[in-house]
Parts: sequence; C-alpha cells; structure tokens
Amino acid sequence: MIDLSKLTAGKKLTSLEKAILQYFVAHIDTVQDMGVRAVASATYTSPASVIRLSKKLGYAGFTDMYYSLLPMIKKAENNSNTENETILSTDFKSLIKNCSYENTQQFIDNVLLLKQKYIFIYATGFSQIAAEYIYKKLLVLGRKAILASGSDSVGVFENNLDDIGAMIVVSKSGETEQVYRKLKKAVDAEIYTVAFTKETDNRIGSISDLNIQILDVHQLDDRNMLPNLFFPGVLLSFESIVEQYLTQLES
Repeated sequence: MIDLSKLTAGKKLTSLEKAILQYFVAHIDTVQDMGVRAVASATYTSPASVIRLSKKLGYAGFTDMYYSLLPMIKKAENNSNTENETILSTDFKSLIKNCSYENTQQFIDNVLLLKQKYIFIYATGFSQIAAEYIYKKLLVLGRKAILASGSDSVGVFENNLDDIGAMIVVSKSGETEQVYRKLKKAVDAEIYTVAFTKETDNRIGSISDLNIQILDVHQLDDRNMLPNLFFPGVLLSFESIVEQYLTQLES
C-alpha cells in the first residue's frame, strides 16, 4: 500500500499537480524513459507543471524526483507481497544497524549524562507512544525529562528553553511539520538534538546533531496500516543505548 500523504504534506499541491504525482507513481517503471514532455502529455498538463511539481516536492528536477521516489515505491510494492514474512523473518539486528557504538556513545555523553538540565521529548501520532516509553525510561534512570506532543501548548517547550539540555524527537517519516518546527527552534537555541527517523534522507534527520535511523520496510505507509518494525526498532535502539550506558556505569 502506497501512501503519498507525507510527500505532499504542507506542499499545497494543485489538483493537476496531484494528478501528475499519481500518474508518476503508477507508471514509475516507464516515466524516466517517457521524459517530461510525454508525462505532461499523458496527464494533460505542461512540462512546466511537471517541473514545478518536482520543485514543490523538494527535488532538483524531474530526474531527481524519479531517482528519489523509485526506491521507496519499489520497496513499498515488494513488501506488499511479503507482508507475512515481514515480522517473523526479520533479522532484528538490521533494525538497529545504524545504532553504532559511536552513535550510542554520543547519545550517552550528551543525553544520559545530563545532570542539571531537562531532556525534552517530542513526537506526534503513533510516534508519541514510543516517545512516552523513552520519557518514562529516562525518569526511571533518574534523568529529568519533559514529554510533549502536538496537542500541548507551545509554551511547554518555549518557556523552558533555558532549562533544556537535550531534545529527543521521534518521526517515522522524518518530515512531520510540527516536529520539524520544534526541532529547528532547539537547533537555533544550540540545544543538543537527537532524532529517531526512517533510513532515507529527511529534513528532521538532516538538522539533528544525532540521527538514529531505523529500518522501515513500509516507508510510504504514512497511516501505519501495515505491519511495520519502525516503532519496535526505535525502542530496541533506545534499550541498546541504555544497556551500553548501564554497562559503563557498572565498570
């Protein structure tokens, strides 16, 4: 199942541009050979409209849009045929392959070893469930933490900026606008930031001090309708970090 809502969120696409994108996705195997003019002709639009769409989605042009969307679309198509194998056949080490010793140590040094300042945790939607677990675990470990979501007042974050030493965000897509805006303010305030996102390039990961990328076999399933291991991967990564932290304390 392919859900393109995250690609178009906040982009203010026209009905024609949405139609071009739908055609592009449905004919991903042929659009590159067709070229801009043929795609425009097939969608009853103009080459300028196709190029304008690629720019709105954040790509350099038609070819860049093709090569960026191709792996996501293909992975979504392939995984739709192997859903029964997704959970039980997964090598769980692959979920946290980006949680290296160096990344783990960076998290420990800049987050878990904070003593006087708060750790601010922010997420929305399904990601909020994982964020709440991280929040409660930090409290058990004796760290001072604040948990907030999209429904909370902006003052929860902005009125405590001086007391925040680190910020952790969880965003499956890495493009959630509310999360991005909060994270950008933290970056501007020179607060250390950590983002748990999917493996592909994304805005949230790009501006974070530490981006821990998690395997997401359904990258275009924005509504989380299919079985996925992203959220278990976030918790597994976090617990791996905690394990290394406690091992260092014991030694």
